Amino acid sequence: MTLTPGRLTATLYGYAFLDEFVLLYPVYALLFADTGLPVWQMSSLFVLWSTTGVLLEVPSGAWADAVSRRTLLWLGPLLGGAGFALWVIFPSYWAFALGFVLWGARGALVSGALEALVYEELERLGAADRYARVMGRAHAAGQAAAMTAMAAAGPVFAAHGYPAVGAASVLACLLCAATATRFPEHRDAGPGPDAGRDAPGAGWAAALRAGLGEVRRDRSVRGALLLVPAVGAVWGALDEYTPLLARDTGVTDATVPYLLVVIWAGVTAGSLLAGPAERLGSAPKGLAALLAVSALALAVGAAAGTPAGIALVAAAFGGFQLATVLADARLQQRIESTGRATVTSLAGLATELTTVAVYAAYATALTSTGAHTTTFALFAAPYLLTAAVLATRR
Repeated sequence: MTLTPGRLTATLYGYAFLDEFVLLYPVYALLFADTGLPVWQMSSLFVLWSTTGVLLEVPSGAWADAVSRRTLLWLGPLLGGAGFALWVIFPSYWAFALGFVLWGARGALVSGALEALVYEELERLGAADRYARVMGRAHAAGQAAAMTAMAAAGPVFAAHGYPAVGAASVLACLLCAATATRFPEHRDAGPGPDAGRDAPGAGWAAALRAGLGEVRRDRSVRGALLLVPAVGAVWGALDEYTPLLARDTGVTDATVPYLLVVIWAGVTAGSLLAGPAERLGSAPKGLAALLAVSALALAVGAAAGTPAGIALVAAAFGGFQLATVLADARLQQRIESTGRATVTSLAGLATELTTVAVYAAYATALTSTGAHTTTFALFAAPYLLTAAVLATRR
């Protein structure tokens, strides 16, 4: 079967869409509340979710390098679908907890494996320079799916309740897994032709050593890896608080979703600009300028405390999303070992840990400022610092 970049990208875009087309996302907090869970139990579920992702992120990346990235890409959605089924069939704290463990495992399995597979398949086709464009469009497909799911969840939930929303979510996971089987994968499993044949864990250990070794040896890989959390973690954490920011502008609760659509439209635009702006990823000063301008837009837009200021926040998030895609492309271009998924998972682990730190910092800052508008504006500072570091690099 002849492979073309178009066949690869069509599979990727379908996979990205189905991966985010989960109708449970907008209402699962309501399911927890209606089941009778207090806030502290909900918070414990979120901690369990994050902890699962942190613990499995790097081991799953090494597994993807040692065995098969495509296998992890279809296995992940199946685990997520099983978790969602548990939630609606056996709604209880322990079912929710097991579902979050499965959901966290899903994220860890896909993270690193997807980027590594797409980059190496494009490289094999002589189209590695299209990676940022392709991944930007994949992110845009996922964001479009999330917005579509938000819009569809309301009427489906109103008509048939949690069972229908859960069934639609499980179906999306099954279709996502089926789509993953269409991914091409032309590579030897693991760092060597005999990796993993003598002992079950040999290939995994060799893949892990290859990835960690490259990070230790190569300063350019290490710098590109650290740039990923520096760019993606802060705005990724702030996104969880955007409904509260929108409400602080003085609008009614019924208007908040419309302002969130504006923000997500900005994020989607940033994803689609990844191709035309790809050169910024290889020019530190260009990336620094993008981060600085986006940080200023975030500070001014949030501090304004008005609905019109949300447009500037949307532009800032679009810039940060663009920088996130470019930082990932920068990392992929610098990885040369067979441990590509392992190195990418290390970046994912660093992003996850930094995100958790931002959550804690945001809560602390909010107690001092008393307003989400001011707190959002303060978190422009880390991006200005990152921009300053990039601007001084040769």
